[in-house]
Amino acid sequence: MSASASQTTDPTLRPPAGRLPLVRVAGSHGEMGLQLGRDRAQQVHSMIEMYQRLFVEARAELGIANWDEAILHAHKYLPFAEESTPQYVDEMRGIAEGAGVKFDDVLVLNCMEAITSDALHLGCTSLAMGPEVTATGSVLIGHNEDWIPEDIVNVFIVHARPEKEPAYLAITYGGMLPNIGFNAYGIAQCCDSVYPGDARVGVPRILVSRGVLAARTLSEAIWAACNRRRDGGYNHLIAHESGEIYNVEVSARTFEMLHSDDGMEAHANHYLHPRMQAIEKARGDLVNSSVRMNRARRLMAAQRGTADRLTIQAILADHVNFPQSICNHIVADDTPLDRQQTIASLVIDLSARTMHVCWGTPCCNEYFAYTLEP
Repeated sequence: MSASASQTTDPTLRPPAGRLPLVRVAGSHGEMGLQLGRDRAQQVHSMIEMYQRLFVEARAELGIANWDEAILHAHKYLPFAEESTPQYVDEMRGIAEGAGVKFDDVLVLNCMEAITSDALHLGCTSLAMGPEVTATGSVLIGHNEDWIPEDIVNVFIVHARPEKEPAYLAITYGGMLPNIGFNAYGIAQCCDSVYPGDARVGVPRILVSRGVLAARTLSEAIWAACNRRRDGGYNHLIAHESGEIYNVEVSARTFEMLHSDDGMEAHANHYLHPRMQAIEKARGDLVNSSVRMNRARRLMAAQRGTADRLTIQAILADHVNFPQSICNHIVADDTPLDRQQTIASLVIDLSARTMHVCWGTPCCNEYFAYTLEP
C-alpha cells in the first residue's frame, strides 16, 4: 500500500507540529532530571493521565485493579534500581520534582512493561548499515519507535551533558528516561521489545538501557545492557562509529550476542538466537515481527554499496504488510493493549554525530536534523 493511500484509510494519529521539541540538560543526574521535568511538565502530566486511563480500560487483561495497585507493583522494582542504578533513580526523582508530580507516578511509567507482564503488545524495528555497505562510508542506524498512539504528543529529544558520563542525544517521551540515541563516544543504541518467559523482579529495563548511553566502549555498552540484576530485557541494537554492529538479545537470566558479518543488521520483536527462542513467550503472535525484520533486511541488501540516509528513511517508511508494517499504523478495532503506531522515526549518522528525527509515521512526516554538539 502506498503512503498516500494509507493516509486516507487508517486512524493513525498525527503529530501536533513538524519538528520535535529539543530539551537541553546538564549537570548531575538529579539536576538533569529536574531540568527535564520542568521543561516537559505538560508531557509528563499527559503521560501519567493517559496511563491511568489505560489501567481502567484494560483492568481485566492487566490484572491490576487501579493506579494505586500499579504503584505497589512498581515499588517491588525500586530496591533493585536503587542498588544497581541509583544515578538513574535520581534522574527519575528529578523529573518528578521538576514536573510537579509524585515520584511514584514516574516510577510506574518507567516500570510499565514489567508490571504489566509485557501485556502491551508493542513492536519496533531497528536496522544498521556499516561503512562497507553505505555510499560514503558512514555508519547509519535506523529505528521506528512503535508505541501507544496517544503518546505521540509526549515525544521529545534530549541533548544531555551529564557530569560524569558522556554527552548524548536521544529521544524519549513523557516521564520515561531516554534510551534510544547515541553518545559522544560514538556508541548508538536502539531498543526493541522482546518477550522472554523468565521475567522477574529486578532493575527496570528502561534504567538498564539508559545505562548503555553512558558507555565509553562497546564492551561497556554490552555489559550495561546485560545488568545482572535486570528484570527482563530488550534486544539492544548497539553500533559503534568503527562499523561494529551487534544485536544483544537479553532476557532476565540470559543473553546472546549476534554480530554483523556483512555490515548489515536488523531486528524487530522476536528473538533470533536459538537459545533465546527457547525461552520466548507466544512466538506464534510474533509473525508480524518476522515480516518486518525480513522486509528490512531485503531492502537493505538491495541497496548494498549505495545506501545513504535517504535509503534508511525509505526503509523506515515501507508499507509492506500494512498496517502492521515497518511504518506501523493503528488498526481501527484493536484492543487498548494492542493499539500501536510509529510515534517517532530516526536515522543516526554516527560519522557525522547527527540524528535525523521524524515526528510520527515516516510515510507522511518530515525528518529534521539534530546534532550532538562538541
